[in-house]
Amino acid sequence: MSENIPKLFTTQFSSLLKVKLQQEQSMLRGKVMEGSHVGKQASPVQYVGPVQARPPQGRFAPLVVAAEDFTRRWVLPVDKDVGPSLIDTFDKLKTAIDPTSEYSAVHAAAVAREWDDRCIAAAFGSAQIGTDAGSFTTETFNTGSTVTGAGFQIPSTFGSTAACGLTVQKMIEAKRALRKLQVPQNEPKCWITNSQGEADLLNQVQVVSTEFNDRPVLNDGVVTRFLGFDIVYSERLSSDGSTRQNIVFVKSGLYLGIWKDNETNIDRRVDLSGQPYQIYTMMSSGATRLEPGRLLQCLCADSSAAADVTP
Repeated sequence: MSENIPKLFTTQFSSLLKVKLQQEQSMLRGKVMEGSHVGKQASPVQYVGPVQARPPQGRFAPLVVAAEDFTRRWVLPVDKDVGPSLIDTFDKLKTAIDPTSEYSAVHAAAVAREWDDRCIAAAFGSAQIGTDAGSFTTETFNTGSTVTGAGFQIPSTFGSTAACGLTVQKMIEAKRALRKLQVPQNEPKCWITNSQGEADLLNQVQVVSTEFNDRPVLNDGVVTRFLGFDIVYSERLSSDGSTRQNIVFVKSGLYLGIWKDNETNIDRRVDLSGQPYQIYTMMSSGATRLEPGRLLQCLCADSSAAADVTP
């Protein structure tokens, strides 16, 4: 009998179902301007240009009308959906695990990443400007050579003879550039970097030492704010393989338009055998860079691969 006991061996499976590692929350929502829209496109903001004070033309001379100029920016929606995911009713009878909540969680995570991807792509992508919807012109992001010169980019070699990562010098330069460009200093300022950028900051004594700061900048070992910038971490920033494009902006520099917020429906498919449960998520959003100068590009040396890879 003892020789046959292995025939009674059993296999036990866990009833615990966990979501695999992935970015589950949006890193940029709440940091950018937002608005709700309907229609095929929308203009979230319009700008009036500056005028110049001039001396009077002479005693009792006719007045010279000021010629203000106006620009309008546009945002167009991108429709996305997730699913449907089907859970067969007969299958649910044969398992102790109900995956409905986990399916909903991964759908919501996909939407959160899509919001961030819209904003990241719009930061340095082409923006649509024009007086009305029928006269779009394309504005490309002006990298130039220096922030205060021809463009709005801090090069990867700033403050160094070779490409370097995220440094205090680059952050000081960004702070100086925003002031030089007349960006209101009371606006919330945000710096989007990634895990390598965080490591770069933690390796600099000016960041971690209280001797250089009037208050600690580390929150449980994480740099959350420095030099007036809220530090936000995203593993979805663009890279050319050797440099990572950090995004530096005030809240009025990047815009996310919502046509349909995250909407997840769970219902029964009575048209299918077994009447399975269907989980379906949809959303529609668009993003655009706003006024040039309110958003800067900071290039940081980083050859690491993307960490947040999804199917």
